[in-house]
Amino acid sequence: MTAAAIGTMTLSRGPLDFSACWAGTSDSVVLLLHGFPDHERSFDAQLPVLAAAGHRAVAVRMRGYEPSSQPEDGDYRPVCMAEDVLGWIDELGAKKVHLVGHDWGSIIAQAAVAMAPERFASLVLIAVPRLGPLGRLIRSDRRQFRRSLYGLFFQWRGISDWWVRRANFVYLERLWRRWSPGWKIADATLDGMKAVFAQPGVLGAALSYYRQSRDPVSARLLRTPIGVPAMGLYGARDGCIGADIFERAMPAADFPAGLSLHRIEEAGHFLHLEQADEVNMLLLRWLDARSDAA
Repeated sequence: MTAAAIGTMTLSRGPLDFSACWAGTSDSVVLLLHGFPDHERSFDAQLPVLAAAGHRAVAVRMRGYEPSSQPEDGDYRPVCMAEDVLGWIDELGAKKVHLVGHDWGSIIAQAAVAMAPERFASLVLIAVPRLGPLGRLIRSDRRQFRRSLYGLFFQWRGISDWWVRRANFVYLERLWRRWSPGWKIADATLDGMKAVFAQPGVLGAALSYYRQSRDPVSARLLRTPIGVPAMGLYGARDGCIGADIFERAMPAADFPAGLSLHRIEEAGHFLHLEQADEVNMLLLRWLDARSDAA
């Protein structure tokens, strides 16, 4: 298969504009959502492969990760970002899509599926599992509690903003290295991430994800069982959420339409970058088995 070229486009929802990358022209749409601290080019290793296999793959820069998608009211609740996803599906002209989310993208993907399961053919969650069980495990598992302290730190408005920004976002670089130990991260990858966060308003927006994550409407959505077939991918070396914690935070009862779990050896939190070939193989097998669902 010949690798498809990656193009760029803009998706809109109301007054907000979202940068996106895409590859392929099929009616089978795969929508990919990035996490923190990251951006849509994180999926560059997936887009051409998905396109070559007969899908239209679209990776969108999430709300707030550029000035054009920062709302005046500063709303970064999961429920609002789930509505972004549904708006993008409409703009792409798709009836249903396969949804892939990494890190915070996984959380937003779960909320979107809970809000409108009829718009999704399948769901793939990468690195971050169900929040309800995860919260209980963070409180009961000392090692995971230490891993998750960064989220508490982000609640210290002003102090955490200053600390994360200092020294050209060295804090974010250290998160990448701690979350994916043993991976030799390319300088260009880190530079691209830092360039996104250097834009006006991006850091505050990204930290607002953590500060606004507990509103009641979003909490109800994120407790809703996943009504479409789902796959979870996670790295054995993940320094953000331990592989054992991921497994325990994905109870079968939360996935009545079916759940498949795959641990990626020799990978940490950014497994779709670290072990792109293996992740791509699993994605293609997953999508091929559900080719009639979209």
